Amino acid sequence: MKLSVVIPVYNERKTLDELISRVEAVNLEKEIIIVDDASTDGTRDLLKKYEEREKFKVIYQSRNAGKGSALRVGFDKAEGEIIIVQDADLEYDPKDYPLLLEPILDGRADVVYGSRFLGGTHRVFFFWHYVGNKVLTTLSNMCTNLCLTDMETGYKVFRKEALDAFILKCNRFGFEPEFTSKVARNNFRIYEVPISYSGRGYEEGKKINWKDGVAALWFIFRFRFFN
Repeated sequence: MKLSVVIPVYNERKTLDELISRVEAVNLEKEIIIVDDASTDGTRDLLKKYEEREKFKVIYQSRNAGKGSALRVGFDKAEGEIIIVQDADLEYDPKDYPLLLEPILDGRADVVYGSRFLGGTHRVFFFWHYVGNKVLTTLSNMCTNLCLTDMETGYKVFRKEALDAFILKCNRFGFEPEFTSKVARNNFRIYEVPISYSGRGYEEGKKINWKDGVAALWFIFRFRFFN
């Protein structure tokens, strides 16, 4: 079963080559779809060498539209039966792919979340990041009747056919609560598995901040009561 790895990229020149090397090292049939969201740090120049490589698709956004927008573009280009979202910042390790794929491949799940809170090895979290994640996940669970431990995880894996059941609209980090709300509403079988995690600080390039958390609150309630 072919895997489509969709990588949204914005100003990740320092980590991109290493991330792609790690993805390529995973012994699975796959295509790698990279969507550059109008980077300004030289990432685009770095991506040119991948444009003609087999099993790569490189797409350039004309303006910075956000993670959700980049993912929609990547999903539309995906040809695999299973899609995995892969951030480019090295926080999530592609070595976890087999574990993430197992519930789908053996027929138990349609969607799999890689949880940072189920016992996998990880860099120690910043306290307020941890609290914010728990608040958002709890509110999301209340609105979806799920019992996830990590709604905001960057590792989401799903059968491509799941995208036929709903339309994604959020352009930025609202993708996480929107996707969760819509897979729950459509009664897809959802599993969580433990993953390793190496979080980074803002001085290392982390982009999500408290404003994105406030926006996520709005999206959680928006997609609970509106489409």
